[in-house]
Amino acid sequence: MNRFYSQKLKKTLVMLTAGEYFATQNGEVLYTVVGSCIATCIYDAERKVGGMNHFLLPGMVHPDEMLSCDVGRYGMYAMELLIGELIKLGARRKELKAKLFGGGKVLIFRRDDGDVTGSNIRFARKFLGLEGIPIVSEDVGGNKGRKIMFHSDTNRVLLKRFDIRRERRLVQDEQAYKARVFQKRLDKSPVMMFKT
Repeated sequence: MNRFYSQKLKKTLVMLTAGEYFATQNGEVLYTVVGSCIATCIYDAERKVGGMNHFLLPGMVHPDEMLSCDVGRYGMYAMELLIGELIKLGARRKELKAKLFGGGKVLIFRRDDGDVTGSNIRFARKFLGLEGIPIVSEDVGGNKGRKIMFHSDTNRVLLKRFDIRRERRLVQDEQAYKARVFQKRLDKSPVMMFKT
């Protein structure tokens, strides 16, 4: 996470990368770039508390199985951490609302991984639905990357879509994150022992 004062915005800008989250009540502007990952902006408008997470759900999980599947904990962890931080800052759970972005078919996954981007979208929608957090707006799916700038004091989101074929460098961080997540998954695969 990188944090600095933006002369152009006249506010502190917090840049999130894949696997990070941030909550604030100080009016910071939260920025991230997503491709296949999901960025969720969650806020309590009345109390001016808002935050964002940026996650890639590792592996294929059916949304109806996310509460019982061990793999689903990564996406749930990102959501729960953000919601917990918002509540610590004074947000009321029943007043929370969300804006959802990402899940584009941008990164290349193995055929065995299934529909990772579709799973990301379904997971986020299902999780927010189970938590009773309405999705006020969303821009998900497709084959574009997205730059997201969330103004935590007004809950306004500025969104710019970009063509990944022309701007691959913008999702390099997400590609590196994907490699780490899927490597950890491979490392945890059971080792088969055979007697000779």
